[in-house]
Amino acid sequence: MPGHPIFATAFSKVYPMYVQKAERKGRTREEVDTIICWLTGYSKAELREQIGQGCDLATFFARAPAMNPNVALIKGVVCGVRVEDVEDPLMRNIRYLDKLIDELAKGKAIEKILR
Repeated sequence: MPGHPIFATAFSKVYPMYVQKAERKGRTREEVDTIICWLTGYSKAELREQIGQGCDLATFFARAPAMNPNVALIKGVVCGVRVEDVEDPLMRNIRYLDKLIDELAKGKAIEKILR
């Protein structure tokens, strides 16, 4: 698949990094799962299944039941990139997830993260 190398990275490799980032700041795996499910439309069981299958990020987002209609409300900078300006839809979805996890790690209330 052409595109950025991150697209071929297994979601099961990235997921623990999201959890570690959150837990280092006193947040929980449950909160990370809630954010991922809110963004993608996966149920918690479906999320576990995707992690177990070892699919790459491109497949993870392609299989997502329904991206949350409020994703356009996610604004800001992550890794020096303004998420709302990312043109590639897959990369934008990855950046949305990165941004939400960053907000969690920075102590933002889960109710405010889930716009």
